[in-house]
Amino acid sequence: MDRIFRGIMKYRRTNRAKMVEQFVQVKNNPEPKALFFTCMDSRMLPARFTETNIGDMFIVRNAGNLIPHSQHFLDEYTTCEPAALELGCVHNDIRHVIVCGHSDCKAMNLLHLLRDTEFASIDNRRMSPLRSWLCTHAISSLEKYQQLEAAGFDTPLIFQAETPLRRIIAYIDPEDKFSVTDKLSQVNTLQQMQNIASYGFLRKRLDSV
Repeated sequence: MDRIFRGIMKYRRTNRAKMVEQFVQVKNNPEPKALFFTCMDSRMLPARFTETNIGDMFIVRNAGNLIPHSQHFLDEYTTCEPAALELGCVHNDIRHVIVCGHSDCKAMNLLHLLRDTEFASIDNRRMSPLRSWLCTHAISSLEKYQQLEAAGFDTPLIFQAETPLRRIIAYIDPEDKFSVTDKLSQVNTLQQMQNIASYGFLRKRLDSV
């Protein structure tokens, strides 16, 4: 915590004035170019590795860079990710949505363990919000991975969204260079793109691309 507090104080002394000027510019002329979904892992620094500036991207982070499928959207219960899609793409006319997975993802490691039915049981899910989150919104990724595994990792996976033009055919690590977790992370990232395309308020935009 001391390091964080020192960083805040240093920011106020050195960078705050310049950044406030940028905040004002963005407020008066907002032009975000992308909506960026990624994992909450502390090693992920999107603004740094994309070399983007204030106002360039909307960034949404969660465990496993998941975007729930629209079938999970209910009037009385929803997560922030669909709201972020609407805010970015509908209200701010953002045309580019990026899903960024990463290697050695702890959420993907846990997702792989959920193949064990006891580990994924309802009782165990009730004791773990993370398990519940993954069981609800990432099982489709695990099922895709198991499909790939059953085929020996040498056949393509097909991700078909509700919009006919949105069909992705992907080979996942056919040379078998990556770990199980990293293979699953790649599958999961593509599955999120399919999930994004399931939202009706994006249909017109997707069909026009």
